[in-house]
Parts: sequence; structure tokens; C-alpha cells
Amino acid sequence: MKIVFMGTPPAAVPSLEKILQDGHEIVAVYTQPDRPSGRGNKLTAPPVKEFALQNDLPVFQPTRIKTPEALELFKSHAAEVAVVVAYGRILPATFLEAFPKGAINVHFSLLPKYRGAAPVNWAIVNGESKTGVTTMQMDAGLDTGNILLQTDTEIGAEENSVELMQRLSSVGAALLSETLKHLDKLAQIPQNHEAATLAPIMKKEDGAIDWKMNATEIVNRVRGFQPFPTSFTKYQDKKLTIWKAGECQISDFRFQISGEILEAKGDKLFVGCGNQTVLRIEELQLEGKRRMTTRDFLNGIKLQLGEKLG
Repeated sequence: MKIVFMGTPPAAVPSLEKILQDGHEIVAVYTQPDRPSGRGNKLTAPPVKEFALQNDLPVFQPTRIKTPEALELFKSHAAEVAVVVAYGRILPATFLEAFPKGAINVHFSLLPKYRGAAPVNWAIVNGESKTGVTTMQMDAGLDTGNILLQTDTEIGAEENSVELMQRLSSVGAALLSETLKHLDKLAQIPQNHEAATLAPIMKKEDGAIDWKMNATEIVNRVRGFQPFPTSFTKYQDKKLTIWKAGECQISDFRFQISGEILEAKGDKLFVGCGNQTVLRIEELQLEGKRRMTTRDFLNGIKLQLGEKLG
């Protein structure tokens, strides 16, 4: 099948690789423009572009797609179908209708739950125990198209969004392979729009820890808000990022103020949270320092019992 592939981040690469392995003809790869990255703000190519160039695939990186010229170029590829995996832009209806079989999307949730830009992150933040991947016939709405295939998977109790995304990217590639193989025979299942939930793009302020939340909610945010915006608080006017944490099951602690340091010794760093729950911090990073374990952190910084974070 002649395919135009559209994707940008690492999660899209396994799908592109699988399409190649399955023997389809990729006539064009669309990805986001190179962006400044890292400390030196060096112009960096998206992972999909890097993979495409390594495999001698033609790459297109338009800064604008809602122009007559962009549409004309897109149509000129004369593909049978477009495949979209985390491209990073909402496609106009003219693009979705450019090829005979339209556009197929790989979405990393069990639609209609978690429509939007960050389904993996919000599934973890909201404490879901299960998620999955959906292939969908795209329409002009936000992840509202008819479902083609779905597969589900359990979310690990300690799995963070980076780890889950990496796993789902492989699951999605396999599901896409099946979808393309049987595309002409698959029944399109309309979504139940009344059951839809949203997974909007995350903002920096989402990462600020509210210590009045219970420990489980905070742990889910620590897991879900990676690699951005992370979960952070303040310690002596410096940003303190929490990278790994769990809920402490010790019930002996009694405290008046959420965010209070209850124990800080060895590898034990316990902080009081809402509803008399307790957070156990396992990995953290003080502004200007490297990420480290609690033991390494406490070897360098002496926290006082009763001090407050935030």
C-alpha cells in the first residue's frame, strides 16, 4: 500500500518502522520542523525525521499546512492512505480526505476516553489501572473518528508515563500493522461521544504539588507528569522536583500541616499529605543539582523535622 506517514516523537518511530517491515511503500514522511533543544539550543531533528533519513525516505517539514500550496503538495504524493501517529498538529479536513482510504490514526488510549494531546499522562494521573491503543478513521473532530481496532493493557503500579508510552508505542505499531492488513474488511465502530473524556496538553503549572491532596494522588502525578511538566514543590525558595515516590503505609504519623517533613534519615524521607496520608520520596532533585536517591540527597542536605515543603 502507498502510504504518507505523519509523526514526530519517539513514540511514532515503531509504527513507521513496522510499516516498512510489512513491505508498504512510504511515499512521504511528514514531521514537525527541527526545534532548538538542550543547553546550547542546538537545532535538533525529530526522531521520526532521523529514522526516515536513515532509511532513505523523503521527509517534509512544513511550518504551515493550512495553505493551498501545502494541500497541493500533500495530494501530489498520490498515496492510498495517510497514517498519523502523534504528528503534533490538527489536520484540516482537506488533508483527511486527500487519499482514497482517508487517514488512519494511532491513538494511545481506549477511545472515547482520553481524547487529546496527552492521553498516557492523564490516564496515570487519574489513577487508571488499564489503558490501551486505538486505531481510528480520522475525521475533522478531536479524536472523534470511527474506531477500527483496539487493544488494552494493564498499567503497572509503579509505571511512569515515559515507560508506559514506550511500551504502548510497540503495542500501537503491532495494532497498526493489523489495521492496514485488514483495512478494507474492518467494520468502523462509531464512538460513544457521551462517554468521552479529555486529555489536554499539559501546562507547567500542572506540575506544582498541592500537599493537601492525598499521597496516592500525588504519587500518580509524579508518575504521570514525566518528562513534562514533572512534579515539583519548593524547599527554602528553591525548586524541588520529585521524580519517584510512593505512599507510606505507616499510620503512626500525626501532623497538622500538609507538606510537613515527618522523617528524614537514611533512605527515609516522609512528607505529610491530605487526609493524614504520608508520601515516601525515593528520587528527587533540588534546583541546580543532579537527580539523586533520597539517601544521597540526605547525605548532602540536612532536613529538619517539621519543616514544610511548598
